[in-house]
Amino acid sequence: MAKDKKSKGSKATLDFDIDDPNLPDWISDAALNADNYPYDDRLKRKTYEAELEVLQIELAKLQMHALSTGMRIVALFEGRDSAGKGSCIKRFMEYINPRHAHAVALPKPTERERGQWYFQRYATHLPSAGEIVLFDRSWYNRAGVERVMEFCTEEQLADFLREAPQFEAMLVRDGLHFFKFFLTIGREAQLKRFHDRRHSPLRHWKISPIDLAALDKWDDYTMARDEMIRFTHTSTCPWTIVLANDKRRARLNTLRIVLSQIEYEGKDESVVGTPDAEIVMPGDAFLQR
Repeated sequence: MAKDKKSKGSKATLDFDIDDPNLPDWISDAALNADNYPYDDRLKRKTYEAELEVLQIELAKLQMHALSTGMRIVALFEGRDSAGKGSCIKRFMEYINPRHAHAVALPKPTERERGQWYFQRYATHLPSAGEIVLFDRSWYNRAGVERVMEFCTEEQLADFLREAPQFEAMLVRDGLHFFKFFLTIGREAQLKRFHDRRHSPLRHWKISPIDLAALDKWDDYTMARDEMIRFTHTSTCPWTIVLANDKRRARLNTLRIVLSQIEYEGKDESVVGTPDAEIVMPGDAFLQR
């Protein structure tokens, strides 16, 4: 049984039993607005589906342009467990050619991989000419779950925070279009999503023992996230933070960010539009929020 012992959005200390099929009102009532999310309602499904379709058409144009020019595109998605990384990637991948686009979600490293240069197992998945690669978690595991769960040493963490910007700068100098997304959600939003997964016969596999352990480590993950951004947000490889309590808005905006920052044949600027400044911001601005 996993229990939440403190809720930032509540005045009192409250217990949360994830195995209880009844979600407490204090979670469901606060989930969307948790952590000062700026919208009071989810984006309407009809609006979302209409916007998603035209953005996916633009993404298909971008892929055709990448194939014809040899362009290489990498986007990595980070965030707390249940932040919506996988669902964003799914909307990227839905209608583009999977022969030239890959979603990468690596399991824990093997014995051999643990003996390699840390970035090595990720580097093998980087794109060739004309390819798009989307990382569902990435080398930033070291600064997040590995740090919080003490799967790495302090020395390994310090090395990573120093070397990650250097590694990424090499990718950009070599011509890759490189995006770093961090999807951030509020405490109650995460609890609701964990509860939904726990009691769904189709999605219960998505919650792991590591996820359950994270319930009691909210503040540790917050500190790790902020330090990670502080050390690795650079002018060459900036972090883009997306407030993701509403998954629909998060999906549309990650698509818009990629499409708005790359020029490609047939681009329709009126469709691409601009990312929503209410929920999208650079890493340094997020730390000052």
